[in-house]
Amino acid sequence: MKRAIVVQRNDSNVDEVENERKLAELKELAHASDYVVVGSMVQSRHLDRKYQIGRGKVDELAELVETLEVKKVIFNNQLSTSQIYNISETCKCEVMDRFQLILEIFASRATTKRAKLQVELAKLQYELPKAKNIVSLLKKEEKPGFMGLGSYEDSYEQDIKKRIMRIKTELMNSCKENESLRSFRHERGFSLIALAGYTNAGKSTLFQSLVKEGTIVEDMLFTTLSPTTRSLTINQRKVLLTDTVGFIEELPHWMVDAFRSTLDEIFLADIILLVVDISDPVEVIRKKLAVSHDIFWKRTGGTTIVTAFNKTDLISDDEFQDKLDAISDLAPNSVMISAISEQGLDELKELVYQKLPKWEHSRIKIPMSEEGLSMVSWLYDEGIVHSIDYGESIAINVEARNEIIQKVKSFEVFDE
Repeated sequence: MKRAIVVQRNDSNVDEVENERKLAELKELAHASDYVVVGSMVQSRHLDRKYQIGRGKVDELAELVETLEVKKVIFNNQLSTSQIYNISETCKCEVMDRFQLILEIFASRATTKRAKLQVELAKLQYELPKAKNIVSLLKKEEKPGFMGLGSYEDSYEQDIKKRIMRIKTELMNSCKENESLRSFRHERGFSLIALAGYTNAGKSTLFQSLVKEGTIVEDMLFTTLSPTTRSLTINQRKVLLTDTVGFIEELPHWMVDAFRSTLDEIFLADIILLVVDISDPVEVIRKKLAVSHDIFWKRTGGTTIVTAFNKTDLISDDEFQDKLDAISDLAPNSVMISAISEQGLDELKELVYQKLPKWEHSRIKIPMSEEGLSMVSWLYDEGIVHSIDYGESIAINVEARNEIIQKVKSFEVFDE
């Protein structure tokens, strides 16, 4: 059992409720990395450059560490290399900040080669600006294993830069392969839908409810790291549904950049299904929606967004309406659902169907021949056959992508 204490220096410009929510999220993150939080410490003050919190508070923390017999202290605030060193020297235990904790979670969840490369890239980009300071501290009487980095030569910084470039090149090639795969899927008649949203919004539960598969569903942050894609049929239209890594608040740019190729699963979609936890406070919902749309707008070029307000079973109808009135400007094409009870899923699928890329409707006559019958079979696979009449020729009322319709029309027969 990994026992830990969580620490947060409160921002005086942030209200008490928001500070409490941030601390609660840190505890969830710790739980996601299999820590048992046995104590917490909070201080409201200006930043201490040497210790983040005040020196007196660090001494209190050291006593708490000894009393509770913990091996790890986790700060919600981002720590400098020297702060980690100073606090760990006083507390005689390992110290990490929120971003290192997130990286630890990512590392434990990475199963594919691409996911492992992304985790390594994020770690290296975290370490790069600290490299010179780390080497300097390692030359002191620093205890072995400080920050888990081991002993490094002065070339450490250059080694990091070279490895970052190699990983970025490999991930870029992976993105090109994904774009080719997207084109192939479109050629096969699939539309692409990506589930997006913040961690714990219920994306994986919704994914499971829609595709009826035993995917991992836990009340835990970051249960989805490597995107999972499954096929789904909505009103006879074939779609591919992808569950993606959840967003998390206040991620630094280096971490977003490291996981860019995971987010590409969202950016390549025809429809983004944005899952929102409607039980969150309204100001939190607005902030998450604004950040999500900012991410989408920069990369998607106006892709259709469907907003799924999840966990509606946790609030009253009046509370939902009040929240909807406050956030409607940030919630296009919205629908109420409960992924866990499957309430509203039919309405969600109908809305998604309406927003799918439009297919062409056409009534076509093709020859009554072996080739014509083969064409009929192909149309059932590639489109939606609404009606078919067999006579001297085959009259088909079909809905399909334009390229399918045009190919069939090249075999069309006309009445003289």
